[in-house]
Amino acid sequence: MFGATEPSRDDILGQLPDELPVLPLRNMVAYPFTVLPISVGMARSVRLVNEAMHGNHLVVLVTSLDPEVDEPTSEQVHQVGGIALIQRVQQGEKGLQMVVTVLERVKIKEWSSNDPYLKAKIELAPDIEEQDAEAEALRRNLIEVAQAVVALMPNIPSEVGQFLEQVESNRSLVYMIGANANMETNAREQLLELDSTNAKMRLMISTLVHEREVLSIGQRISEETQEKLGKEQRDFYLRRQLDAIRKELGETDDEAAEVENYQKKIDDAGLPDEARQQATRELKRMERLSSQSAEYGVIKSYLDWLVELPWNSVSDDNLDIDHARKVLNEDHYDLKEVKGRILEYLAVRKLAKDRAVDTADQDTEAAGAILLFVGPPGVGKTSLGKSIAR
Repeated sequence: MFGATEPSRDDILGQLPDELPVLPLRNMVAYPFTVLPISVGMARSVRLVNEAMHGNHLVVLVTSLDPEVDEPTSEQVHQVGGIALIQRVQQGEKGLQMVVTVLERVKIKEWSSNDPYLKAKIELAPDIEEQDAEAEALRRNLIEVAQAVVALMPNIPSEVGQFLEQVESNRSLVYMIGANANMETNAREQLLELDSTNAKMRLMISTLVHEREVLSIGQRISEETQEKLGKEQRDFYLRRQLDAIRKELGETDDEAAEVENYQKKIDDAGLPDEARQQATRELKRMERLSSQSAEYGVIKSYLDWLVELPWNSVSDDNLDIDHARKVLNEDHYDLKEVKGRILEYLAVRKLAKDRAVDTADQDTEAAGAILLFVGPPGVGKTSLGKSIAR
């Protein structure tokens, strides 16, 4: 189309054909002045690219409204996109891998075909680039915010921020930053569809200010976490060194002795496996803490309670209903409903136990249960528990 020599951008845009193939993109937006790598796998898209490579190498790139649709129709794509020149195509394992240069922003004037792939008549739609004081102010603000974002991203060289000041065109600056900013696809498309460069810069500034705040908060959280972990690790190593020094000097550390004492209590308590694992876990936490720590006291109280429980002590239940009624009446006046519920529970327990003995099946004996006493202070909840124990 253009002859033997490689045409310039202006030559290409000045000799556009009436109709061009349209390639829908998933989760991508084609910004002018950018180079895009694109993977093409669908059969109709592969045919589009192959035919374009045998022709003028031109293709219109538009973004699909729904990335889940494999072969979108003309009604399922955005109407603003970019005209691109295919620079290179290579056969990959799952289709074609191509690199394109996006030349200019375009709008779809009229769809001319859906088969074998989308074709349309387009019109060039270069952005309106204002040359006023507001444009200069927006440009400076955009560069400043972009440089602040770059400074918060350790994987990006600081030279990138300095390079932004050398970009002469405001629309080139916007598209360069937009192509590399952390933005959702809808926001990228919104940036492309705005006609005014000033409006584009305002949108990018708003987006980058939000990104700067997110990165600043993330950096602060990371620094606080690292500082806390660093202090805990340092304290841990210092305690280990102190323990080693005291052992060499033959001195006894009170905290270490207390940990050893609790370890002995845990060993002697005969805890079941689950309780032993929990006790050991808490003991290790206590070992890493200072005795002046509030958490140290909480763990100590928990371990005291844990090792003092009668894990291996078993008493025979006295299910004599007459004896139980006598004890309850001696200890409590009235409370007929409460005492009746307790006696009812004991009767069920006795019945279940007698049935287990008669059938020689111990598995049928009723399992342990909890009686819950609810009421304000002073109504007799604790004394009822004592009576049940008696």
